[in-house]
Amino acid sequence: MKYLTMGQILLIHSIAIDETGGSHGVRDNGVILSLEQVPKQIIFGKELYPTVFDKAAVYARNIIRQHPFIDGNKRVGMAAAGVFLENNGYFLDVENGQIEKMALKIAIKRLEAKAIASWLRKHSKKI
Repeated sequence: MKYLTMGQILLIHSIAIDETGGSHGVRDNGVILSLEQVPKQIIFGKELYPTVFDKAAVYARNIIRQHPFIDGNKRVGMAAAGVFLENNGYFLDVENGQIEKMALKIAIKRLEAKAIASWLRKHSKKI
């Protein structure tokens, strides 16, 4: 499994802001740094997030809901999930606007990782 590093997440943010507008800057380095470990968590000998989709969902959920960046959290959360999936053999296959709609759902309805993982699984294809 190829996990994202803090540096990669910061790069995703920088690219997203450069390409789509907004403000550069980090509000909470701790949230970003924690994402180097959270998807790998083991509880009582079992992975808390066992599938590639569960792990991708953690990137999306934590970035979108915990707002570590000054701007672009929804864009970066979904992009980080997408990059993680691509690094691990999948790509998101969705119609225009669907990623944005899902990001808003995560933010507004406060979706949990399982619901996000289910959506990611449904909308992913093996590379």
